[in-house]
Amino acid sequence: MKSLLRTAACLLALGMTMQTAAQGCVGDIVVDGKVDGRDLGMLLANWGPRTIVPASIASDLDRSGSIDGADLGAMLMNWGALAPVCWATVIQEQPDPLVVTNPALRAAIEATGLPWRVRDARTGIEMLLVPPGTFQMGCVIGSDVYGCLEGEVPVHDVTLTNPFYLGRYEVTQAQWAATFGGHPSAFRFPSAEVPAAEVPNRPVERLTWNVATEYLTANGLRFPTEAEWEYACKAGTQTPFYDGTTTDILVGNIAWFVGNSGTQTRPVGGKPANALGFHDMLGNVMEWVSDIYSPYSPDPQINPAGPPTGFNHPLRGGAWQSGAFLVRSYGRALISAGTSSPEAGLRVARNP
Repeated sequence: MKSLLRTAACLLALGMTMQTAAQGCVGDIVVDGKVDGRDLGMLLANWGPRTIVPASIASDLDRSGSIDGADLGAMLMNWGALAPVCWATVIQEQPDPLVVTNPALRAAIEATGLPWRVRDARTGIEMLLVPPGTFQMGCVIGSDVYGCLEGEVPVHDVTLTNPFYLGRYEVTQAQWAATFGGHPSAFRFPSAEVPAAEVPNRPVERLTWNVATEYLTANGLRFPTEAEWEYACKAGTQTPFYDGTTTDILVGNIAWFVGNSGTQTRPVGGKPANALGFHDMLGNVMEWVSDIYSPYSPDPQINPAGPPTGFNHPLRGGAWQSGAFLVRSYGRALISAGTSSPEAGLRVARNP
């Protein structure tokens, strides 16, 4: 180990003189916005064959199966402070008006000065920027059949002061397997509706909150908060369905649910996006958020993160076997952190 540390010190000196910002800025293992001694310590602590421990997975920067000199070199090439969104490849700087159809949200995205569409370097997940803003959280307008249900009220003002990135699609089986080598999904085989070539693009499901946390930790990502999720889902609307309607029988136009799913998940992105460009936020699989479940308060809130303790977490958006009463922008289900379901999946978030 002493020899290894001496080698690291020499490489560190070289890396500091180069100050190179390679594409993706690999090396920020602890995800604090810079590559420094904390990351080096984490990498050296996990030196050797990669294990299933999230810290070990995160340290395998080149995904070779071992933490070795190649990972050390990649880290040192990016030593120092990271530039904005250095963890990702920029796909498109400005929002496409054909995708981000809400003009106010498009202007808010542009005002951040951050790129709109990026690809996470570690996972390959495409992410879109969600701007800061204020919205009414909860059931503002009930649907034609179900109205407002318990748990969706009282409506309250929420202000999100910081922009964040959110996965354009739900995490797929292929993206999960790229980190862990496999996945727990129930729908892992082709069907009459989903050919074999499209199975890897089904959303990963049968995830517990705890297992989903391991994936996020390994890849430097996080859950969205419940408020972030609903703000991104509503995308400037106040209706139960993000296409601006209140008509329950039309939910199949934008979501895979019990009325059209054929009792199975479908490949992500098969239904139209909302006004921020996100697909499948309603239907297909329900999505975990970071918060612990609690009833709503009528008081205005800024960056709410839920209560500090508890057992159950909200699942948002409804799933392939959910009715229209749950497949709506303010619908809330709840489940304990250690319980899995073929309806429970994941959409990732990250700070810029």
